[in-house]
Amino acid sequence: MLNTSAALQGGKMSREEFRRQKDLDAARKAGTAPAAVDEEGNAINPHIPEYITKAPWYADTGKPSLAHQRIGKSDGPALKLDEWYERGQTAGPAAKKYRKGACENCGAMTHKKKDCLERPRKKGAKFTNKDIAPDEVIQNFQSDYDSKRDRWNGYDPSSYKNIVDEYEATEAARKKYREEEIDNQTSTADMSTAKKLAKKEKKENGGGGDDDDFGSSDEDEDDEDKYAEAADQIGQKLDTKTRITVRNLRIREDTAKYLHNLDAESAYYDPKTRSMRDAPVQGMAPEDMKFAGDNFQRYSGDATNIQKLQMFAWQSSQRGHNVHMLANPTAGELLHKEFQEKKEVLKDTNKNSILARYGGEEHLERLPRELLNGQTEDYVEYSRSGQVVKGRERAIPRSKYDEDVYINNHTAVWGSYYDLSSGQWGYGCCHSLISGSYCTGEAGKTANSSSSVSALLESSARVKEIEEKAEKERKSLAEQHLEDLASGKKDKGKEREAPKYGSRPDDLLDDDKVDLDKEKLRKALEQEKKRKGLNEDDAWEQNKKSKTDVTQEEMEAYRLSRQGYEDPMANYKDTGDYDLV
Repeated sequence: MLNTSAALQGGKMSREEFRRQKDLDAARKAGTAPAAVDEEGNAINPHIPEYITKAPWYADTGKPSLAHQRIGKSDGPALKLDEWYERGQTAGPAAKKYRKGACENCGAMTHKKKDCLERPRKKGAKFTNKDIAPDEVIQNFQSDYDSKRDRWNGYDPSSYKNIVDEYEATEAARKKYREEEIDNQTSTADMSTAKKLAKKEKKENGGGGDDDDFGSSDEDEDDEDKYAEAADQIGQKLDTKTRITVRNLRIREDTAKYLHNLDAESAYYDPKTRSMRDAPVQGMAPEDMKFAGDNFQRYSGDATNIQKLQMFAWQSSQRGHNVHMLANPTAGELLHKEFQEKKEVLKDTNKNSILARYGGEEHLERLPRELLNGQTEDYVEYSRSGQVVKGRERAIPRSKYDEDVYINNHTAVWGSYYDLSSGQWGYGCCHSLISGSYCTGEAGKTANSSSSVSALLESSARVKEIEEKAEKERKSLAEQHLEDLASGKKDKGKEREAPKYGSRPDDLLDDDKVDLDKEKLRKALEQEKKRKGLNEDDAWEQNKKSKTDVTQEEMEAYRLSRQGYEDPMANYKDTGDYDLV
């Protein structure tokens, strides 16, 4: 039988099971095999794609089903609109004594100490048996998905009546205030004419002609908005008849703001508000421009003071004071000045009270300006070299750390010298790069300079150059001797020189000139070279076979062949470079 559970649960099937599953799906689609049935006995359409019929891992039951594609049924009935948790309800009066198993903090039986929402007491109700809180009402509602996320669930519509009543009271007070203000601004003749017209209208409508019906009465609801609607709002250029707001208009003869600079990258122009906040031309003094931007006009001159006065007038009007900057600017400015003085006095009073209570006045004392900026009235005159010619030299400020403290015979502090080649700090008196070393003075500078990498490279290059030059000019002793023999330039009366190691001593030869055969000397040199190329055993065997007497040419060849074995100090030259460690 086909293992359908492995296929449904997403388990790994064998190749044979996978082939059987494909054949079964094809047979079901062709109608030759019965369709799959879910848990409720309903047939599953075989043409439904696998990504729909296959349940996710968290909703998989191991059986063929489409329950994960349907809306789940709720466990209980949904909440009604008028059902919600009752706030602040208790299960009855509070207990008189602590009950076993109750909260140790407040004494209620419906929760434990760790779930208590009251302030932690110094001594809980378990130990004091006082102020035991009543038990809360535990309400269990079967909330569904929508009821849990309903933001208006539990809202009491009757609570909005307080907001409506407050708004209506505010509107009534505003209308009454506007009527009284219009009555005060209207002349006596106009008032009498308005009263006659009002009486005439009321007589025609069947009403009485009492004078109390006109004026600032709260009972007159027919004409309460007659004056308020026709009045212009304060602080706006609003025409109440046409309902058109007029803002930021310019004179037609003036140049438009966007025509001062035609560069597209210049200041931004807002066509809706007709404002250009930045200056259209950069790099020019604002005073020399025809138009320096709206911000320059807004923050230059007395514009900022007027803004402060306007803010003060608005804030005073909100607090019930009759202050208007345009109607009575002098009174508004005097009140603002008085307000600023009282504000400064109150600020000083608060400051003095805080200092008197907590102290710390010494930290608020400001140092003299001369000490802060290092400026004095003393006249000091300096020369070109920086020396004081006239006056007293300015004292160098000292820090809290030890200064000019020299150790180990140094005359400079550590860090006064920086070696560029090694990238290290050292002493400026001896160029030593080792902290805490003993000062060596000028000798240390010379030693450090000669032992540096650059100096060593230069000396090695110079020695190499001298050796190459001497190698070119130098000739071998054999070549020089042959030339002397050929030319006959060797003087008999020449002063004898000290014999060198490996050279022929004059005292072993006769005073007379020794005649050597050049052909025999050449053959002797060739034989000597061959002998030196042999190893020790071959050379010993050859010496046994050779004759015992040695000719003068063979002696000369042996002496010439030993020219490389000379005194190692013979070519030494003093270059004058010394390395001190």
